[in-house]
Amino acid sequence: MAKLTTHVLNIADGIPAAGMRYALYRVEDGARVALGDGRTGADGRCGKPLLEGTALRAGIYELVFDAGDYFQAQGADLPAPRFVDRVVLRFGIADPGQSYHVPLLVSPWSWSTYRGS
Repeated sequence: MAKLTTHVLNIADGIPAAGMRYALYRVEDGARVALGDGRTGADGRCGKPLLEGTALRAGIYELVFDAGDYFQAQGADLPAPRFVDRVVLRFGIADPGQSYHVPLLVSPWSWSTYRGS
């Protein structure tokens, strides 16, 4: 079954980003519709797919990660305002018959993503 998944790696410390808050939205007519939220587990992953089956539809989505709050809770020395605070990943799902994995690699100073498998 096709699904949408994510995980977060703290590349500053070389560890999974456990406990990072995230939210998932679908973008419809320019407005965000909340689909769910939570926190990453000990391995930096969500406990279950964010979407799967018929809930996974073609369209535009946003994953929003509270990276700044995570790094502050880790004791990182952060400037005010934070350089990396809330990371918003806007991406498209063209084929809901395929699985999409959208990981986040993040530090207090940078972030990147890619379409994983």
